[in-house]
Amino acid sequence: MTRRGPTADGVRTAFVLALASVTGVTAFAWPLVVRADGTLAQSDTAPAVLAAVLVAVLAVVAVALDDGLMDAKAVAVLGLLAAVGTVLRPLSAGTAGVELVFLTIVLGGRAFGPAFGFALGSVTIAASALVTGGVGPWLPFQMLGASWVGMGAGLVPRRLRGRAEVIALACYGALAAAAFGVTMDLSFWPFQLGAGTGLSFVAGDPVGANLHRFWLYVLATSLGWDVGRALTTALGIALLGAPALRALRRTAARARFAPVPPASGSRGPVGTPREHGSGAATEPSEESTERPRGVGADPTRRPAPATRRAAR
Repeated sequence: MTRRGPTADGVRTAFVLALASVTGVTAFAWPLVVRADGTLAQSDTAPAVLAAVLVAVLAVVAVALDDGLMDAKAVAVLGLLAAVGTVLRPLSAGTAGVELVFLTIVLGGRAFGPAFGFALGSVTIAASALVTGGVGPWLPFQMLGASWVGMGAGLVPRRLRGRAEVIALACYGALAAAAFGVTMDLSFWPFQLGAGTGLSFVAGDPVGANLHRFWLYVLATSLGWDVGRALTTALGIALLGAPALRALRRTAARARFAPVPPASGSRGPVGTPREHGSGAATEPSEESTERPRGVGADPTRRPAPATRRAAR
């Protein structure tokens, strides 16, 4: 990534990411602080959360572009990786906790930084939900959770390279994939079981008591899926992490999105090819270029005779 100027440290980007994360935590945890006579309705809060997520993603991308932490190449790769994740998600379909989509999110966030990873997580989940028909009150929470997964991958220490980097990413991917499942449970647990069970959410109860019941709910229902997701993500990163990171970094370094400047003497627009017969100067071909004499010249080649026939 190209870093430039006094904003290269990304202070504004870090502030926007922190603000978006605080908003996301509020969206997940607000049922824990409602009064006993408060009403809970996930379908009422989901649109507001979705709007907040979309605003956060746009703000992160805009500020990162202005800070120089992202550029045109990064935005193009963002769309490419989101498309890959959109294809991978329905292939795994979450069966037994298998979620291949986290491979692209983790590796993309690692290669291009936390701001890129935050945007990649939300865009990938949103696009895959539109393709698979998985749009519902759970979608904004899934987008937030995936954004945190990508952002965390970008915060893994940058000095790590080679095998140490892959091992660190595999460990992070396992923890992040399991944490994603826990956050998804928290998003719908207060609305799912209803009242009257030992695992139900109780509005107005102390936060510690509700969290105790929540962890019992996780252990009883979704722990196996979370473990499967964690193992799949760690194994995928261990197998594909090194070549994928090399490919992503090579793509970022070699991609060209700016038009090629014209050669001297060209009057055509920037980046347009010059055609023969248009009046513009043409490049000499290899066939019309003489081999220079001296070093590297062909000793068997004789120069053309310089004599001319006299006119009769």
